[in-house]
Amino acid sequence: MQIRDLELELKVRLFDRSSRRVELTPGGEAFYGAARAVLAQVEQARIAAQRAQSGEHGSLSIAFVSIADYNVLPSALKQFRERFPAIEVQLHELTTDAQLREIAAERVDVGIALGPIEAAGIEFMPLLRERLVLALPAAHPASRLGQSVALKSLGAEQFVMVPRHFAPGLHDTTTAIFQAAGFAPRISQYARQMQTVISLVAGGFGLAIVPESLQTLQRTGVCYLPLKGRYPRIEMGLIYRARHRNPAVLRFRDSIVAAATSYAADMTSASMRVGPRPSRRKARHRQVA
Repeated sequence: MQIRDLELELKVRLFDRSSRRVELTPGGEAFYGAARAVLAQVEQARIAAQRAQSGEHGSLSIAFVSIADYNVLPSALKQFRERFPAIEVQLHELTTDAQLREIAAERVDVGIALGPIEAAGIEFMPLLRERLVLALPAAHPASRLGQSVALKSLGAEQFVMVPRHFAPGLHDTTTAIFQAAGFAPRISQYARQMQTVISLVAGGFGLAIVPESLQTLQRTGVCYLPLKGRYPRIEMGLIYRARHRNPAVLRFRDSIVAAATSYAADMTSASMRVGPRPSRRKARHRQVA
């Protein structure tokens, strides 16, 4: 009776019936094949909806400051891709101030930014705190010593910095370090990206105080040295809307927390292996050939 009602609704005879057998008509075969395809698509849609709701499917837009590309981001992306290959990832290199605007406007889901951050409707989760080191031209006299540098001895030097409105946390921490050293820096050039800062150092525009993870940036003619004394560290964290609607945000949060924990452990281990007064031979190894 259900088949008969379906034939009446479709206005198509689906079966040829006789006293010996029942078989599909050409119209019935066409309808059967199309119906199976539709049911398969419905099942795929069900699975996709469940994965999207659980954060295992869909898309995720990630913004990051350039520094993150040298510490936690590569490992976090690798872990995230291995765990959730069905999630499409979109990457955007943006300064901290730009990330806050894009996240508030819901054009970006999550960001890796420099803290501290206090913005309405935005969650900030600290990931790691990095020491700051001195970046200087390889030809600079201090670089030949291969030892930690007392910042107060560099009061006559020129420096390259990131403008405050692009990275307030980094700018304020760097300014505090100069104040602790007893002088206000002579700024020769401002740059919004860390890669540009290092390029300007290589070009002889001045020295720069940068996060230690930038030592992995291989740039000809640049040397990195630790600073003598105890100074504030730069903080990096994850930012996202407090009322985000993308479940993949929490999935990525788990991956980047794991990456940050591993990175911090590696940096601590490396610091323990490095002596307080490296030899000149070791200093040459730290210069970028």
